[in-house]
Amino acid sequence: MRLSPLNQRRWRNFKSNRRALWSLWIFTGLFVLSLFAEFIANDKPILVQYRGSYYTPIFNFYPETEFGGDFRTEAVYRYAEVECLIKSGGLVDCFDDPEGVMDDAKDGIVNDEPIEKGWMIWPVIPYSFNTQVEGPGAAPSPPTMQNWLGTDDTKRDVTARVIYGFRISILFALAVTVVSSAIGIVAGAIQGYFGGRVDLIFQRVLEIWSSTPQLYVIIIVFAILGRSFWLLVFVTILFGWPALTGVVRAEFLRARNFEYIRAARALGVSNWTIMFRHMLPNAMVATVTMLPFIMTGAIGTLASLDFLGFGLPTSLPSLGEMTAQAKQNLQAPWLGFTAFFTYAIMLSLLVFIFEGIRDAFDPRKTFQ
Repeated sequence: MRLSPLNQRRWRNFKSNRRALWSLWIFTGLFVLSLFAEFIANDKPILVQYRGSYYTPIFNFYPETEFGGDFRTEAVYRYAEVECLIKSGGLVDCFDDPEGVMDDAKDGIVNDEPIEKGWMIWPVIPYSFNTQVEGPGAAPSPPTMQNWLGTDDTKRDVTARVIYGFRISILFALAVTVVSSAIGIVAGAIQGYFGGRVDLIFQRVLEIWSSTPQLYVIIIVFAILGRSFWLLVFVTILFGWPALTGVVRAEFLRARNFEYIRAARALGVSNWTIMFRHMLPNAMVATVTMLPFIMTGAIGTLASLDFLGFGLPTSLPSLGEMTAQAKQNLQAPWLGFTAFFTYAIMLSLLVFIFEGIRDAFDPRKTFQ
């Protein structure tokens, strides 16, 4: 699809801001990688070959009996016994001395009989965000070749939790920003365009709504309904949509008496067409300027709630919860450094990207 001349100029303006362009590529790369977190950090193999058949444990449940074991519970692929069953084709007894059996099976023969060796393809990080790392030493343990960023106070791999936590933070911020911005723009446009009594009533409603203590409402709602990701998104949107209302309202109040708006009214153009086709583009610069504050604010809100224990359910990975662990475990500085640099890099990239978007939508800026 070919871009219009106006959008082509905006794209050229954005590309002229090298910092914003590089930030966009870096952030996009990190976010895309986090979307495939299950293939990067997981305690289940990506692909298993057993007796000529292929299995995908990441997507499907397979009991241990599927691989010649004794239990109908899901196979724990990290256990030496399960690994032995898969690699030996389930033809040998792996539960007495699995490592010794596999040493004997290196040449493909056990008990004078050839075996069809199976194999497993593991992710780069063989731990998920909730995997308990086995090994000596008390938790939290420092970074090692096995755990690149160490483990937290419940012996979970920090690197895996950062990858999953980064993804959930960005998805949360995107959902809150898109929905709350859409509601705020519509509300501000109605206020500014119609003015008068409509504007007066809206302003009083906003004053009352903005004075409502958000944290207390979240605590009460979670106490009644329980903690969940989508409930947290809904409550955050509920209190976040007024952020853009004042900016859009001011732009529409300024533009409502312009000559071209009066001419459009005289020609019988509908109010909605005038508002969102002719007036909104002029308000986009001020609107886009506020977007980085909304998105970074959503990430900060999630981190704060998780830090206080009123955010995501404990079953989900959280960067804010890692920050709380860093506070409680001052003897483990890698937790604090990891949380700090993750937030610093993530928020800096977002601010640089939106800075370029703001310049791209500004009609006064023309880069060569």
